[in-house]
Amino acid sequence: MGPEPVVILPGFLLTPGRFKEMRAALRELGRPYVHIVPVNVGDWAASVTSAGWARILSKLEATVCRAREGAGAEKVVLVGHSSGGMMGRLFLAPAPFRGHVYDGKRFVRKLITLGSPHQARRASPMRRKVQAMYPGAFFAPDVEYVSVAGKAVLGDPKGSAGERAAYRGYKTLCGSGAIWGDGAVPVDSALLEGARHLVLDGVHHYCVRGDCRWYGSADVVAQWFKWGT
Repeated sequence: MGPEPVVILPGFLLTPGRFKEMRAALRELGRPYVHIVPVNVGDWAASVTSAGWARILSKLEATVCRAREGAGAEKVVLVGHSSGGMMGRLFLAPAPFRGHVYDGKRFVRKLITLGSPHQARRASPMRRKVQAMYPGAFFAPDVEYVSVAGKAVLGDPKGSAGERAAYRGYKTLCGSGAIWGDGAVPVDSALLEGARHLVLDGVHHYCVRGDCRWYGSADVVAQWFKWGT
């Protein structure tokens, strides 16, 4: 049997095309079977409701099934970026969600979350539900949890535009804005209790410019994937 397939669940408002570099980097690291969940902007727009979460989780379930069949593998490594990491935690659960049982822990050996807002003072109703029902690394040791945080931007209300935006975002999540994070999610928020923790200096939540390093940049992928293997 070859290496386990990897399934990537993009973060909020991001689509598969944004994760091509991540997929190519994982293939260079010896993972030929890499699948990206085919979410679209409409899926993310609907994710403010539980029905919207179910819509994305169903796509995740189908992708995991396709990945396992294609590789002839029993389990996959699931990588969730941002909100995708929160959804991955719910996917593992055996309890019905909106009438459907995913029980993804049967098929996921490891969940790697990248800049996911696990701990937050203010969170959406669904994120609060996940944290309340399945806190921390809830399904360990059946599932190995790895949480990765970027340390790239120190929030500053009087700093650059990026530092000011980070300050506002961090303060909304954690109550304090003058802290380190990836520009969107503070370090402490991204580190799931009970998971293995990795903090990467200079890594942003997401980047539009080619000269910016984020979780999907090839050299960064090598850091978190090799460390978490």
